[in-house]
Amino acid sequence: MPDSLAPQVPIFNPLDPAFIADPYPVYHQLRAAAPVWLSPLGQYVMTRYEDVALVLRDRRFGKNYAENMKRRYGEKALDEPAIASLARTMLVLDPPDHTRLRGLVTKAFTARRVEEMRPRIAAVVDQLIDRVAEKGTMDVIADFAHRLPVIVICDMLGIPEEDRGQFFDQYKVNGRLIDPVPLTREEMDAVNANGAVVGAYFDSLFERRRKDPKDDLTTQLVQAEEAGDRLSTEELRANVGLLFAAGHETTANLIGNGLLALQRSPEQWEALKADPSLIPNAMEELLRFDSSVQMTGRVALEAVEVGGVTLDKGASIICFLGAANRDPAIYAEPDKLDVQRQNIRPLSFGGGIHHCLGAQLARIEAHEAFAGLARRLPNLRITELVNPAWRRSFTLRGLTNLPASWH
Repeated sequence: MPDSLAPQVPIFNPLDPAFIADPYPVYHQLRAAAPVWLSPLGQYVMTRYEDVALVLRDRRFGKNYAENMKRRYGEKALDEPAIASLARTMLVLDPPDHTRLRGLVTKAFTARRVEEMRPRIAAVVDQLIDRVAEKGTMDVIADFAHRLPVIVICDMLGIPEEDRGQFFDQYKVNGRLIDPVPLTREEMDAVNANGAVVGAYFDSLFERRRKDPKDDLTTQLVQAEEAGDRLSTEELRANVGLLFAAGHETTANLIGNGLLALQRSPEQWEALKADPSLIPNAMEELLRFDSSVQMTGRVALEAVEVGGVTLDKGASIICFLGAANRDPAIYAEPDKLDVQRQNIRPLSFGGGIHHCLGAQLARIEAHEAFAGLARRLPNLRITELVNPAWRRSFTLRGLTNLPASWH
């Protein structure tokens, strides 16, 4: 193909409001022009499903988070409290530290234990709908999508009822720290300050659980810390904070993004209301269609070829999960929402050793959320379908609010 006819790499800013509102046309252009693209930031960006799946699952790729942060923020990157804290979490660590930390919490997320939570989750869904049903309106994000997973993860961590108000109203995860575009000084200061407040709360909770153990995940981790050889105090604080943030943020976005997508394709919403047995498959389609997590990073641990491009050892890689989930080589009509689509294998929860620990929990929460809304509020309508308010974050894709009404 002559160069003049070759697809051109699109020029885009990941924090441009227009891109955040709808990144998928850019993904398609990027996949066509350069499916393994060396970006101006020096990172290889991957947009094809098969390439992304390979990188996520192949042991020749790891995290190497500290070096990535130094590349992004300079040699003193780990002097930033927020970066240093994240560096102690299982999210960004390679074995053996990843194996050790993940092993401490895996029992709380077994299929049996998570399934046993379903009745409680369904009850919370009903309680949240009860709070707004008579009013006839709500902000789906603040009143429902955010509150449900916060309550569930608070239950798991043993956060007392009287302490939960701050997490409903004040605490919001800032996804910018894991965006490929570096934070400004002002943004970093805000993330550090927020982390200090949350860390102080969890330190007080740890002290309470040392004195008064309960049947919860926090007690389990405090006891591992006290054993002295499995978890340091800093790792305890960082990973409980991670579990809290990851345990509600992506699920809240799945519910919000999913409901918006269904309302934009009303025949799909009607299909779910008519046949609730479609909901489990619909959850996979919603995960594929507009993933709460749009990207994840890896580093090549040795020289390796992906998609016809040789990556040197140490090469930094960005996997665009949202692009992979709409790869036309895998899914026919990828930009169409179809709750009856077959053979859906979204990469929204990652893959390999870093596959999301709470994937099943998120699916159950979303299932019960959509089942409850369809049953209790069948006339629900989103009042702003054209220009909803998206959060200024690329990696974590979600809405700041989503007004709805019913009659």
